[in-house]
Amino acid sequence: MLLIDKEHKTGHPPLVATIGFFDGVHTGHRFLIDQVKREAGLRNLPAAVITFPIHPRTVLQKDYQPALLCGFEEKVNRLATTGIDYCVCLDFTVGISKLPAREFMKSILKDRLNVDTLVIGYDHRFGHNREDGFDDYKQYGDETGINVIEAEELTGHGHVSSSRIRRLLGEGQVRMAAGLLSYNYTISGKIVEGFKVGRTIGFPTANIQIWETYKVIPAFGVYAVYVHVDNQQYDGMLYIGRRPTLHNGDSISIEVNLFDFDGDLYNKDLTAEFLDFIRPDEKFSDVETLKEHIRRDKDRVKDVIQRYKQLNP
Repeated sequence: MLLIDKEHKTGHPPLVATIGFFDGVHTGHRFLIDQVKREAGLRNLPAAVITFPIHPRTVLQKDYQPALLCGFEEKVNRLATTGIDYCVCLDFTVGISKLPAREFMKSILKDRLNVDTLVIGYDHRFGHNREDGFDDYKQYGDETGINVIEAEELTGHGHVSSSRIRRLLGEGQVRMAAGLLSYNYTISGKIVEGFKVGRTIGFPTANIQIWETYKVIPAFGVYAVYVHVDNQQYDGMLYIGRRPTLHNGDSISIEVNLFDFDGDLYNKDLTAEFLDFIRPDEKFSDVETLKEHIRRDKDRVKDVIQRYKQLNP
């Protein structure tokens, strides 16, 4: 896949393209992209995705910070796995947001990006006020020299959308979210020094300072995870919450206990890959009760990971 930069200096032939933010590059997005590739093959033209480096609403609302499923670099990497030929990075501006759909199609898609055929998601809207529908886009395409095709809707999976996946993660349903994403959700950050309570109760943890501050953080609780650090993968148990038994106040901790690991993790970058939810965050009567529940959690996490490996060799 060739990434075309914001200035669009890379010359390219006419494109069969679709456009959108594509947060998460989930199964619905992949179904749409497959249709773009099919149309491109029929027309003997390259297939392309046109997307944006930042969420359009952040341009229109400066104080808006959306919770995302992935950042731009991760999105580009996931788009590369779809088999698309080009990823066009369009810098969304206030000026572009004010363009009516017809003018956007002519000045941006046709004249600037050389789009020959536009495949539109069945529920997608673009242009100022987002008032136009497919019949309008079809008419504007006829007027500007762009073939406009309405994509089929993905069926059999329920409604697949980035907002639904965000909601599932917020409920701790990481396995269901993975089914809609087509991959396991991840968060990344740097290991920082914590309160070191974990080692005193027999479960030393690495405290993660998330640097992907824009990403959705799954619901409070305990999870079975794969941990990726220094190009190695480890089984692990991850906790998200306020450590109520230890009176941690309102501070949110993200801690992971790596299995079969012996070494120093401080200041290393780490990625946690969510496999399944174990239990919600709880306040226990005392530290001994907490320790007993963590022991049970670890046994259950090991069972979950073993089953996961058997199903995903």
